[in-house]
Amino acid sequence: MKSPLLKLSGAVAADSPDQEVAGHYGEPAHEQRALEAGRAFVDRSNRGVVRIEGADRLRWLHSLLSQHLEGLRPGEPTEALLLSPNGHIEHHLHMIDDGGAVWVHVEPGAAPSLVEFLDKMRFMMRVEVADVSERYAVVTGPAGLGGTLVWPDASGTETRIVARDADAADDAGGASPDLAGLSLAALADGDLRPAGMWAYEAIRIAAHKPRMGLDTDHRTIPHEMGWIDSAVHLNKGCYRGQETVARVHNLGRPPRRLVFLHLDGSVDSLPAHGDPVEIPGGRTVGFVGSAARHHELGPIALALVKRNVPVDADLLAGGVAASQEVVVSPDTGANAKIDLRRTAANRA
Repeated sequence: MKSPLLKLSGAVAADSPDQEVAGHYGEPAHEQRALEAGRAFVDRSNRGVVRIEGADRLRWLHSLLSQHLEGLRPGEPTEALLLSPNGHIEHHLHMIDDGGAVWVHVEPGAAPSLVEFLDKMRFMMRVEVADVSERYAVVTGPAGLGGTLVWPDASGTETRIVARDADAADDAGGASPDLAGLSLAALADGDLRPAGMWAYEAIRIAAHKPRMGLDTDHRTIPHEMGWIDSAVHLNKGCYRGQETVARVHNLGRPPRRLVFLHLDGSVDSLPAHGDPVEIPGGRTVGFVGSAARHHELGPIALALVKRNVPVDADLLAGGVAASQEVVVSPDTGANAKIDLRRTAANRA
């Protein structure tokens, strides 16, 4: 569903997977500054929204996902992962319980497959699962937008679930505006302006926050992304994929690690998603995930590279020279204590 905000003056659709919302409204750098200052909101209505009702919902989700959910309090936001039997990440869920239902938002296009899996796992549990993406949307912006289904966001603002129109507003917390109302407010040219996904993604990347499907692939495990602290509970009961999490937690050394890249600003183009990351000599050691132009840092990116790449090695990302910052340490894991590997020149 294309967002109504794409009808605003200056709106340009974002690239896949965000083509249903605006990439920018004509002033990407100004939009970034306004978002950081709490004077802008971001239309993320292409994300999927899932609602899970029923008396057994928390106990049931606790048994399936990586997070401890049995004692989740109403209004308490959290994250969780749905893993494959081999521990690879299949879904990254942002969750909140409103006292009667758990609300989840996931990546664009991910809601149908998540609902299909959850439906298969209901058995005799008192739960009902529904993809409600057609009625509800995700918006990021300042606290003044209101609402009760709210998560803190990497942008320094808040992410919330809102109704797509006034008819659905009550179930999503009546204090929240609906998406159509935000569109009208933006047209009124008040103090709050719309910011596009270019602005949001630049701030997200600068905050070292990976995104499922862009900064991951089909082999990604939680330790590689740094999601252990935010989306995994290490002392809960069994769940699918737990063995891989426990093995890396106890022994360390995940195959790969997330890095933040400062890209050469003299190059006109950004590396594309999936472009190879190479070390001098042409050996491929990983791939580019997300890339953007930040209004202060310049061109930046996140990449997934092999664990043993020296932490101070100069890299090429899609042919663009890049220096790296460590996001996930190569010695991540509870008991592994390994010195960060550096290049020979810097050891001397």
